[in-house]
Amino acid sequence: MLISEQKPVEEILRALDGEKEIFLVGCKGCAEGCESGGEQQVIEMKQKLEDEGKNITGFSLIDMVCEEPLTRLKLASHRQAIDSSDSLLVLCCGIGVQTTAAVVDKVVHPGCNTTSLGGAHAEWREAERCLECGDCILDYTGGICPIARCAKNLLHGPCGGSEGGKCEIHPELPCAWQLIIERLTKLGKLDKLEEVVPPKNWGVSLTGGPPSLRK
Repeated sequence: MLISEQKPVEEILRALDGEKEIFLVGCKGCAEGCESGGEQQVIEMKQKLEDEGKNITGFSLIDMVCEEPLTRLKLASHRQAIDSSDSLLVLCCGIGVQTTAAVVDKVVHPGCNTTSLGGAHAEWREAERCLECGDCILDYTGGICPIARCAKNLLHGPCGGSEGGKCEIHPELPCAWQLIIERLTKLGKLDKLEEVVPPKNWGVSLTGGPPSLRK
């Protein structure tokens, strides 16, 4: 089971600053079990955002957001609502957020932090996508995780060793930061990389920081 918890609503509202039209995505799998992104939580989030002046263009509850073909199919049925949205807010684990980002050409915001994969790796089996860091930064990186997908876990941009868009350490793999830059450019959001953000809290991570600080 992939364990996630909702981000504080203040953090979500900061991510949505300047955006009016929002489409919500919930997960009827692990997130529903964790009470972080099931039907009840999506409806509650809809009300909270509407109270803050946001317009919810629609929402979709997907059995397993981490299942890419299923998510692509389900969101295709909401194409008009998604096209009219400024962004999507996804209430599930980091893998589901990245799955959503892979199938829509829209800004995708994480509404949850992933605190544990519980020994599982969801349905996206061909590659690591989430290292349960507990402080999701996908909002800044276009829905592509540099912690999981960069061989050096670089948070602040590419290293000097990548060549031709390929990883220095594993040349058969794409450079994660090249993918991030390309996606943000496509979305017209490359200026996200100019934002000054607080230091990442590794104390809530299962994969980084001194073991004594992990929760």
